[in-house]
Amino acid sequence: MSEPKADRKPDQTGRPAFAGDARAYAAAAAVKALWWGAAGIAARALARPTDAAPPTFSSDAEPPPAGFVRKAWLSAFEKEAADVAAGLYPAMDDRPADPVRAVRRTADFITDALAVEARRRRGDGAEVRGESPDSYPAYYRQNFHFQSGGWFTAESAGRYEAQVEALFAGTAGAMRRRALSLLAKAWRERDHRGLKVLDLACGTGAFLGDLAAAFPRARLYGLDLSPAYLDTARHSAPAAGFVQGKAEQLPFADASLDAVTAVYLFHELPPKVRTAVAAEIARVLKPGGVFALADSIQPVDEPRLTRLLEAFPAYFHEPYYATYARADLTALFGKAGLTAVAKDHAFLTKAVLFSK
Repeated sequence: MSEPKADRKPDQTGRPAFAGDARAYAAAAAVKALWWGAAGIAARALARPTDAAPPTFSSDAEPPPAGFVRKAWLSAFEKEAADVAAGLYPAMDDRPADPVRAVRRTADFITDALAVEARRRRGDGAEVRGESPDSYPAYYRQNFHFQSGGWFTAESAGRYEAQVEALFAGTAGAMRRRALSLLAKAWRERDHRGLKVLDLACGTGAFLGDLAAAFPRARLYGLDLSPAYLDTARHSAPAAGFVQGKAEQLPFADASLDAVTAVYLFHELPPKVRTAVAAEIARVLKPGGVFALADSIQPVDEPRLTRLLEAFPAYFHEPYYATYARADLTALFGKAGLTAVAKDHAFLTKAVLFSK
């Protein structure tokens, strides 16, 4: 298949980014974190029925030390503020451009929490399977996180960012940009004109917007299986080229891309599919090309958060998370021909940069 067309114009970022110093970023991030933290609390309060017990969960791991989770949470903002101050990428404004729409989206997320909780309590993570086309892979046709509509509806796409920001108390953007930090450091001395970057499973396009702000002269592409999410992504990164497709069957030629990125994809893939996707990433990268991964941290990265990580698949429908938590990612990508050259992590997200 030929490359999707990208109508990128020089210096067009495709999303808002505010010019300011690290303190300006930290102040905006704090406001956003308070907003989404409050939204998450409101959703949990609304969706907590008095006549049903929470999901059963047990773990031999010790709870995190007192104050450690808060310190880890703050690290995401501190690391990003340092990157902004160092000029690696501009300070990002993750707040919606339209405050009225933001309030409506938040209200929709809180209201939908009732449906999510009902689905969680009856253990129904495959509700969408009977409503989605058989042409999609079976592993994909699920209600990950017990979300309404799975990956298949415009409503699901519309509330996704609110869901992840509320879940992570406003750190979702800062955490995923650990991958952007690694890529920006690797490319700091490079001319970005003409560089081709593919964001796998681009979802609503939030990370594509980050890439556009950091590399306005690069040619960006977003790939996702969901038409509904791709429609939303086009608004987040209007200058990028988009294609619907599978990560395990990329519609790009061998050695045609300078970089591939993937944010929170691999923990939602079955083990065999992870291997296939890793091979495809290696195939489409040019020699010397890089792959920037951002995904959940694993217990080996931060043992003090092990109990929290073990609780995640118990409270959210994540059928492949347990195998991901034990996976050796360096070995997984090493078998595909990629070498880990840099690593970072903040709060609940790890980032790894691989080179071909």
